[in-house]
Amino acid sequence: MSSRRLIVGITGASGAAYGIRALELAQAAGVETHLVVSRSALLTLNQELGLQKADLAGQADMIYPVADIGASIASGSFPTIGMLIAPCSVRTMSEIATGVTSTLMSRAADVALKERRRLVLMLRETPLHLGHIETMGALTRMGAIIMPPVPAFYAKPQSLDEMITHSTARALDLFGIDTGAVKRWSGLKDALAEEAT
Repeated sequence: MSSRRLIVGITGASGAAYGIRALELAQAAGVETHLVVSRSALLTLNQELGLQKADLAGQADMIYPVADIGASIASGSFPTIGMLIAPCSVRTMSEIATGVTSTLMSRAADVALKERRRLVLMLRETPLHLGHIETMGALTRMGAIIMPPVPAFYAKPQSLDEMITHSTARALDLFGIDTGAVKRWSGLKDALAEEAT
């Protein structure tokens, strides 16, 4: 059993591939993964990736029903390095910000905050109205990190898969998980020198 445990949440926002890639990268890095998937995420996983609920078996060390408020990850006594929600819907973000813990998803996130553990939300919404922005501000003050999956074009991605991997690996960086999948910025000087040769 790994000494590092990461909770991964997948909500119904577009971008289900971020959650699946997070599980793959974390497990490859030797991190024990605990997965919770919202009901609407099951629809998105099918729509975007062609995955059914049964296909999630084996994607994580433990998978919990979203209604299982009695799960181990619902308690602060269960040690983890934190929680990544990828992608994170506005609904889930809002529940966390207001302390509403109606599902295991929002309860596990609330636990991460109260235990002062890392909570990273890969928010998938655009454009944003003032309510969204104020909610993000409130969560930031509470200790969460808001990390929309913005492509790093300096890495010169050649495919959608590369963009997904880079963004997800950068999110895992925030937990101290080095997946080896991030194309690190080496400085503009090096980049210009490379172009000149």
